[in-house]
Amino acid sequence: MDTRFDDVFTHPENEIFRVVFFPDRIYHARYLSATRSSRYRYYVSEVRSSADGTAVKGDVFLGGTKLCPVLRIEYAGIRLVEQAREFGRRLGPRVRAWVRLTGDDPQASAEAVVTLHWDPVIGAYAAELWGTLEPPAGSAHDHRVLPLMGRDAPITRVPQLSPLLGSVRTVLLAFREDGVLHPTGQTLGEPQWDNDYLRSHQEPRTQEPSSPQNTIADRNYLLDFQRGYFVPDAAEVLPVSYRNAMTDPDNPERFEENVIQMRWLFQRELGSDLVFFHEVTVPPGTVEGTHRHIGSEELYYIVSGTGIAYMGDGDDPATDSYPLVDRQVFGVGTVKCRELPVKPGSVIFTKSGGVHGIRNPHTEPLKFVAFLYHTT
Repeated sequence: MDTRFDDVFTHPENEIFRVVFFPDRIYHARYLSATRSSRYRYYVSEVRSSADGTAVKGDVFLGGTKLCPVLRIEYAGIRLVEQAREFGRRLGPRVRAWVRLTGDDPQASAEAVVTLHWDPVIGAYAAELWGTLEPPAGSAHDHRVLPLMGRDAPITRVPQLSPLLGSVRTVLLAFREDGVLHPTGQTLGEPQWDNDYLRSHQEPRTQEPSSPQNTIADRNYLLDFQRGYFVPDAAEVLPVSYRNAMTDPDNPERFEENVIQMRWLFQRELGSDLVFFHEVTVPPGTVEGTHRHIGSEELYYIVSGTGIAYMGDGDDPATDSYPLVDRQVFGVGTVKCRELPVKPGSVIFTKSGGVHGIRNPHTEPLKFVAFLYHTT
């Protein structure tokens, strides 16, 4: 990217505000596939990551002349390793990636299945999609790079995707086993997928509480190259309503009017392991069921109203002086919890397995913002 970030990385303020992270991976292109020859140079314009997957967008130069746009896909494979291990298998030297690209026209997309190869330089699977594999007239590819090129090779050209490489806006990814067991060559009947844990997102398609119409199945990772988002007023974002959210059928707090609202501000747009950032409204007399997340962490920040929150007894020793009560935890049963008064500025942060929930016994709506992210 911009070489000026080299200096920013060593600036004392970067130790506080972290303007730059991992410069060798993000802002330099010294490890990409063709750099084994000094005749090739990459310009990396953007990098996006989500969990195990990374997309590197830029251009490749040969002999000082721009050759073509490049999109590099990298995949660490940690989640797919777990899927394969359930069937007593290990990943081999290759995995497959389903890739869908959109460019300047979001309605015009293209997709293909690409082979990713294990790259020991980065400890991950990777493939580079080049706009062309043809060298400029009067020149030839370096003999050290040429063996990496071709169909299903580490450097490849995918005809369906090539027209979009110079204008990539979004990359959708899902990963699966190669389909052939290594090293025996046995064909796998049902290769396993890493599709972001059957990922879905919420949309306000109907105001009917807890309607399945509001849950949109994605089953892939989204890497979005948009650089920023501005929401003028979150109150104008249509909410999704939920009746008796995270309460079991025998929970005594369930009732027909127990409806809370969630404004889903960002979901698929978030990178890394982040899942959502939303605003929750708990009307007077309603409750968000006490629950726990396994494999993720969540933070609540109260922005208006007052209420009663619950955390598991012993989850935070600082709450030991608060009243101890029994709470029915969604899918778990009765758990000892601490009853905590909350107001604007109160924060609840729970790690994987941490119990939390919130109730509004007062006359004004209780609102909080929350974000959740995977930790495993």
